[in-house]
Amino acid sequence: MTEKQALDLIVSKFRKKGYKVGTPESVIQSATISELESMGWYVVKLIQTNTNGIPDLMCLKAGKAFFIEVKRIGEKPTALQKYRHDQLRKIGFEVRVLSGNEVE
Repeated sequence: MTEKQALDLIVSKFRKKGYKVGTPESVIQSATISELESMGWYVVKLIQTNTNGIPDLMCLKAGKAFFIEVKRIGEKPTALQKYRHDQLRKIGFEVRVLSGNEVE
């Protein structure tokens, strides 16, 4: 299963759970980690790195890595986060933004 397929499945499950505006980011993040781990991904929550704006989660499986920025429903990444996402994409990594009921 690719990272896109995994995230599409997670978003589908989140829609069924009925996450709404105001659902804390921590709830969405914990559910995302649990779902990805159940699919065989090794998920690292990136806390206080030496680089501000880095995505919340690093996901590893079968020699591949991708990153997820988790946001509350309706929220968007900050300018610094978008800059970091672009940096990661330029060096070949996939970066996704997950805001509960949608993924970009």
